[in-house]
Amino acid sequence: MKRMKAAIIGGTGYGAIELIRLINKHPYLEVGSVVSNSQAGNFFSESYPHLSDIINQPLENLNADRLSEKNDLVFLATPSGVSSRLVPDLVDSGIKVIDLSGDLRLRSGEEYESWYKHTPVEQTYLEQAVYGLSELYAEKIEDANLIANPGCYPTATTLGLVPVLKIADLKSIIVDAKSGVSGAGRGLSLTSHYAEINENLKAYKLGAHQHIPEIEQVLSDESGEQVTISFTTHLVPMTRGIMCTMYVNLTEKISTDEVIKLYNHFYEKHPFVRVRAKGTIPATKEVLGSNYCDIGLHVDPRTNRLTIISVIDNLVKGAAGQAIQNANLMNNWDVRTGLKDIPIYP
Repeated sequence: MKRMKAAIIGGTGYGAIELIRLINKHPYLEVGSVVSNSQAGNFFSESYPHLSDIINQPLENLNADRLSEKNDLVFLATPSGVSSRLVPDLVDSGIKVIDLSGDLRLRSGEEYESWYKHTPVEQTYLEQAVYGLSELYAEKIEDANLIANPGCYPTATTLGLVPVLKIADLKSIIVDAKSGVSGAGRGLSLTSHYAEINENLKAYKLGAHQHIPEIEQVLSDESGEQVTISFTTHLVPMTRGIMCTMYVNLTEKISTDEVIKLYNHFYEKHPFVRVRAKGTIPATKEVLGSNYCDIGLHVDPRTNRLTIISVIDNLVKGAAGQAIQNANLMNNWDVRTGLKDIPIYP
C-alpha cells in the first residue's frame, strides 16, 4: 500500500516533533511538507539535531494549494489563534485537516472568543469540524474531513468521567488536574522557566482555563444535561504527563467493584483506555510515551463519593497520538496502527 503524505504545520513545536516520531513508524503515513513560516528555509535538523538522519528537509512557507497538491492530510500543530486563520484555505483546497489547537473544539464562536481571546473561525467551519475523541465519536470521525483534536486536559477528564455520568450528581463534579511543563509548549516564558518550576508546584488559571468549556461541552452532550464543573489546574516539575483526580457524588449506592465493571464494559472495545484493578492507582510514568489513558477508581462507602484517577501522556494521547488515532479512523485503518508502543519505564 502506498503511503499517504502527511503535512505538519507548526513544524518546530513539541506537538509537531511528537507527530514526526509517530509518523516515522506508521506503515501507511510518511512525513510530507513541514511548515514553519517563522523558520522557512532552515533545515528541520537545525531545530532538532537528533533527527538529522530521519528528516532532512527545509521548512516551508504555507501555501494551501501547493500543500494540498503535495500531501494527502495535514496536521495543524499551531498555537490557538493561528489555526482559525489557516483552516478555511486548507479545507477549501480539499485536503483533510486534523487541528491540534483549540480553535475548532467549541461549537460557539462567541464562547471561543470569550475563553481564548482570539477571533473565531467562521461558523461554517465550526459546524464542519468533528470533535476527535475517538472513544466516543468514532463513527463521526470516520466520515469527517475536518477534525478538532481534543485538548490534553479534556481527554483525561472526559474519558475519566463519561462512563459514570448516569449515576453521578452532575452538580458535584470537581477536577484536580496536574500537568508537566511540556504542556506549555516550547516557547520561553516566566511560567516555564527552570528556576520557577523546579522543586515547585503551583496552581494556575483558577476558574479561567480555556479547557473548561470544552470539558463541559462533552459532559453536557453525553449526559443530556447542562454540566458545570469545578476545574483547577496545576503545573508540576516534570516534562510530560497529566493526572486528573476527579471527585463525583453518586446518586445510588454502588461498590468499587461494580464501578470498575461498569468502566470495563464501557471501554471494552477501546484498546487505548485501560481500567485498573481494584486497589491499583495509575501513575503518569506508567503511560509515558504511549497513547494509553489509564484509569483508577475508588468509591468511599462513607461518603458515597467516587474518586477517579486518569493519567495520560499529554503529548501523545493528549495531542499527537490522538491525532494519529483520528487519522487511522478517517482512513479506515485499525485504530492501533502506528500506536502500539508500550510505555517507557522507568
